[in-house]
Amino acid sequence: MFGTYLRRELVGRRKQTVIIAIGMALAIALVILVQSFSAGVKNAQASVLESVYGVGTDITVSQTPEAPSGEPGGGGGAGRFDFGADDGTTTDDGSTAVSQSRLAAERGTETFDAAALDSVLTVNNVAAASATLALTNTTFDGELPDFSEVRSGGAPGDGAAPASGGADGAGGSSFDVNSFTVLGLDPSGDSVGPLSSVTLADGRGLDADDAESTVAILDSSYATSAELAVGDTLNIGGTDFEVVGTVTSTSADATTASNVYIPLGVAQSVAGLEGMVSTISVQAASSTAIAQVKSDIEAALPDATVSSQEDLASSVSGSLASASTLISQLGTWLSLAVLVAAFALAILFTISGVTRRTREFGTLKAIGWSNRRIIGQVAGESTVQALIGGVIGVVVGLGAILIINAAGITLGASATSSTGPGGVGSPGGAGPGGGFGGAAAAVAQTTDVVLNAPITATVIAIAAGIALIGGLLAGAFGGWRAARLRPAEALRSVS
Repeated sequence: MFGTYLRRELVGRRKQTVIIAIGMALAIALVILVQSFSAGVKNAQASVLESVYGVGTDITVSQTPEAPSGEPGGGGGAGRFDFGADDGTTTDDGSTAVSQSRLAAERGTETFDAAALDSVLTVNNVAAASATLALTNTTFDGELPDFSEVRSGGAPGDGAAPASGGADGAGGSSFDVNSFTVLGLDPSGDSVGPLSSVTLADGRGLDADDAESTVAILDSSYATSAELAVGDTLNIGGTDFEVVGTVTSTSADATTASNVYIPLGVAQSVAGLEGMVSTISVQAASSTAIAQVKSDIEAALPDATVSSQEDLASSVSGSLASASTLISQLGTWLSLAVLVAAFALAILFTISGVTRRTREFGTLKAIGWSNRRIIGQVAGESTVQALIGGVIGVVVGLGAILIINAAGITLGASATSSTGPGGVGSPGGAGPGGGFGGAAAAVAQTTDVVLNAPITATVIAIAAGIALIGGLLAGAFGGWRAARLRPAEALRSVS
């Protein structure tokens, strides 16, 4: 009886059914698109962060950098070179060729005691943790003129010939400042940290036996640009390192975290930063434990900056960040507005339909139908109408996602990092320095990420739940209106 009456009413009121179904379908399709793209943006941000912090890194521990001293070169950092009177080599033209390589903590970072790693490992639900030391190697190659000739050349305007020497042959000088990033890490700690997000391209990786060895692995892109290969030697901070391997990022859309990777203990020794680190990468035992682990680390290390993946995502800029902002703000509010409009449309059409059926419901009450049965009838009709819209909305939403994914939308993701003086030093890249003794600069590492909106059972379940809720709400209001009708009103409407 219920099914027969329900089918007859839906067929007899096709216009109302179509309008309610279309409104609900549009709302649900938009919700599916927003939810899927939001998940896709989060996955893209995680991909960019994994290239820097490593796969599985849930939390990072660092120290807030202190304000620069204001002295040239940062008070003896990588941007300042000091040469003694006996430094350099005299060339045939009388000028002096000087060269010096410095390894220092990367500008914009602050080092802290490596004992903090032990404190992190004692925190409950910490599955793994490893420390790294971010450094910048800056090399100065210069040619200075013979200043004795400059001094003996006489006063300006007395007709004396200018001193020779230098790159321009007229008493001048020339120099280059080149830099690349170096990351010191525990060779045995590859389960978490930057090396967990790379794959070996050539040679071998670092292992526990390399803890005190002067060996290095290079980012493959940097190795190509620097014309280095496995077996070559690279000077880092005045020490020669053997290149034993090259690596690439496990993500096709991201670069690795550094140009060069060396053992942590060796990096500390060469840079003169024994017992110091700049970042600790932490992996929680489960996703539900991340908040607890972060809170406990903050309590154990009150002076440290403890950041989760969500916190780090705010450092990702570019069109990926713009897409995230657009989805989280405009997309969310737009989907809510359309959803509310669809619910209101369903409710209004249901109440309007009940009002036009005064005679019908009054007659049903007169022959013995209870208010509960009438409410159930109206609720059933509106729920079926909403579910029809839900099915259409799911089909439309999933179809749109498949089309957009096939289009391969590419977004730019920039992670800002600091470099040594004038050097490029951004992860995965290298280049010539800009000027001698320059201040640290912020460099945006840009990575192209292909946005892929995932289709999950959760999104489908949300869509079905929205359709069900919309139908029940419309049925509740319509049923309440129908229950208020009296048989006498039906008789009056007939007359």
